[in-house]
Amino acid sequence: MERAKRGYSSPLRAEQSLDTRRRVLAAATALLLEHGYLGTTLAAVARAAGVSVQTVYNTVGGKPALLRAVYDTALAGEDEPVPMAARPPFRAMIEADSGPSCLGRYARIARTLHERVLPLVVMVLAQAATGDPDLRAFADTIEAERAAGTAQLARHLDARFGLRPGLDPAAAADQLWALTAPELADRLVNRRQWGWDRFEQWLVTTLTQALLEPDR
Repeated sequence: MERAKRGYSSPLRAEQSLDTRRRVLAAATALLLEHGYLGTTLAAVARAAGVSVQTVYNTVGGKPALLRAVYDTALAGEDEPVPMAARPPFRAMIEADSGPSCLGRYARIARTLHERVLPLVVMVLAQAATGDPDLRAFADTIEAERAAGTAQLARHLDARFGLRPGLDPAAAADQLWALTAPELADRLVNRRQWGWDRFEQWLVTTLTQALLEPDR
């Protein structure tokens, strides 16, 4: 009988643990966006989530782990369990039948991801300039992840459609990385008040002209 009770309670405990994690991440997201990483404490996150500091540690981890979890959750959106490369927009990009179509789908993906995480990333990059080692390490990690993604796309464009004459995949990857930088999106969308539709169209046009031969 006792064994049966434990069997029934395990799914409930798992659901409660997941709910606690969600509340912690929601509280952390709000505080990070309002006060920044340097102005957010684990105690404040715990209070906002209605849990103890130890529970924050147990469900997510310390402050650097909390930042990473907030970022990963925001980046994933509603499809959290599905790897990025397996999602329909990424598959459609890889399966595109022309270079401009591939870059158009890539621009839509870039826009979507920026919409999800841009405020958080802009905060991280700004506060990393203070020299905080945790922020610096996190900023370096997400920039390296972006660079790996743009390098993969550049190789795909080169192999499938061919790049503009004189442009090798490494240089194409650098241009992709620079043109999709969060700082640039922030400047155009927010500071120059372009909005996301105009930004996406500009990105498609600019990437196509920079990377591909005309009419490819």
